[in-house]
Amino acid sequence: MTKIRGIVFDKDGTLFDFNATWGAWSLGMIEAEAGGDPALLATLSRVLGYDMVNKAFHPGSIVIAETTGTVADHILPHLPGVAKDDLVRRMKAKSTTVPQVEAVPLRPLMEQLRARGLILGIATNDAEGPAHEHLRAANLTDMMDFVAGFDSGYGGKPAPGQLLAFCAATGLAPEECLMVGDSLHDLHAGAAAGMVPVGVLTGPASEPDLAPHAAVVLRDIGAIPGWLDQRHS
Repeated sequence: MTKIRGIVFDKDGTLFDFNATWGAWSLGMIEAEAGGDPALLATLSRVLGYDMVNKAFHPGSIVIAETTGTVADHILPHLPGVAKDDLVRRMKAKSTTVPQVEAVPLRPLMEQLRARGLILGIATNDAEGPAHEHLRAANLTDMMDFVAGFDSGYGGKPAPGQLLAFCAATGLAPEECLMVGDSLHDLHAGAAAGMVPVGVLTGPASEPDLAPHAAVVLRDIGAIPGWLDQRHS
């Protein structure tokens, strides 16, 4: 079995617990775009797959795995007179400041993985700018050898461009790498790139959703070292 030498992580729902981070905050963003119109608020929430009562996203929400631009495309028909560039700019600016709730204590885990000689990277359908800000806030900038957002020039998931760019930047072969994520977009991108797809349950998707598309589904990224030990033994 090929030895794993690199890991590419999704960001939201993988490094950071998805609903704990974005659930309550997103209500304010949706309310701001609705401008005090209750009917528009309900429409935007429905389109985004957002539960206003529980302040959480439904498992099938487009927000979970799609790029900021795609999310904007879905709500723009309900925001007459709003330009896409302006909407995306607002979404990026607001998301940069959201306090991220770590799925597990991230710095100790990344130090442990680096001590094993693993090369680490991020492939997110968020924009690259907010991704760097979130990594800085979590004290992870020096842990990552590669960071790509949907706007970094490699496309977004489920296409494999970001993952192949990680391999090109690090010199690793795809089969030497894990792609770890909480959504089918992550797992499909990993498979398309030739990486080992690993699912985690810190996003809205369930184990039955992820298992058919993953080499393994773990409770969270903290279980990766133990699983690698088993895999390599």
